[in-house]
Amino acid sequence: MKAEDVKTIAMIGAGDMGHGIAASCLMGGYKVILRDIEQRFVDKGMAGIKASFDKFKEKGKMTPEAYDDAFKRLVPMVDIKEAVKDADFIIEAVPEKVELKKSVFADLDKYAPRHAILASNTSNISITEIASATQRPDKVIGYHFFNPAILMKLVEVIKGNKTSDEAIQVGYEIAKKIKKVPVIVKKDSPGFIFNRVNEPSLVLLSKIVEAGHPTPEEFDAALKPLMPMAPFELTDYVGIDVALHGLEYFAQVLSPDYKPSDAILAYLKSGNLGKKTGKGFYDWSKGRPTIDLAKATKEYDISHLIALQVNEATKLLEEGVADDPKQIDLAMANGGGSPFGPFALAQGIGYPVLLGKLDEIYKKFPLEIFKATKTLKEGNIKV
Repeated sequence: MKAEDVKTIAMIGAGDMGHGIAASCLMGGYKVILRDIEQRFVDKGMAGIKASFDKFKEKGKMTPEAYDDAFKRLVPMVDIKEAVKDADFIIEAVPEKVELKKSVFADLDKYAPRHAILASNTSNISITEIASATQRPDKVIGYHFFNPAILMKLVEVIKGNKTSDEAIQVGYEIAKKIKKVPVIVKKDSPGFIFNRVNEPSLVLLSKIVEAGHPTPEEFDAALKPLMPMAPFELTDYVGIDVALHGLEYFAQVLSPDYKPSDAILAYLKSGNLGKKTGKGFYDWSKGRPTIDLAKATKEYDISHLIALQVNEATKLLEEGVADDPKQIDLAMANGGGSPFGPFALAQGIGYPVLLGKLDEIYKKFPLEIFKATKTLKEGNIKV
């Protein structure tokens, strides 16, 4: 099958990610079946799409004709068998639980046409494992969108151990048609590209909380002038529980070094999870916290975080998860809204400087994941 053969996309899961992906597919001209397990979830997803399109129409980003046409191509559904029976491409966005995803994929495999490609919008779970629930592992791909899916550009198109090149190519072309920036992940590996490259920075935050200095505000104050949300502030915004689940997952599948410190786990136990509970590293009860830039620490700067990112990115090259530094930069820039990826930033800073920064981190927190790779030590990465 080729990408131009895809006419109907079934979206399984109408939550925040699901309805955002469905809206993107509608804007790409596809017929979209939006399915969830109960009518109330489908209705909420439909309302989410309408709210997004209302804003686009109001701002002149969508003509009234395009608006009306999109809704003519949108079909709400609860019955999974009916939802996928004529689908050419199916995207799953159910909660991040491996057994749930495998159960959904077993159903998709049973009810979808034999030519249909099955795509999972998982942020971490192995595509190979999800595909094992089907009789068509060659047609199962990872298809990782970023939140909010209607606005964020990156889509990681992930190859499982048995995924065919044809299925990857179809996913890649569809992502381009819906105006996204696809990056192919050539090997099924924890965190794929974007989350994997960022995860060591979360370990550093966990260790800083454990060390007791600098304080989250002192650390953030040093970086705030260079980014829209500083690291601790962003963790609060996303949810400390979400960050900790990511660390625990990486500790299981990649290295015990990712295990969150007891000091950061205390936030989880106290129920102070950040913005959604009103308090985390900061007090959010009166809105977004004010970070006092005068408190900026001299102990860390932005180069420490870039050093961690570049070091982890070189592991992806060494492991064959990606084979081109430019593709890693493309993923990092489009997944996080930064104008530059880590390798482009490294060119400006210099690899010797970054090695020095990484060494400073390793001396404070001697974890294997903070050790410089052979590729980083050689420092001759061409971008």
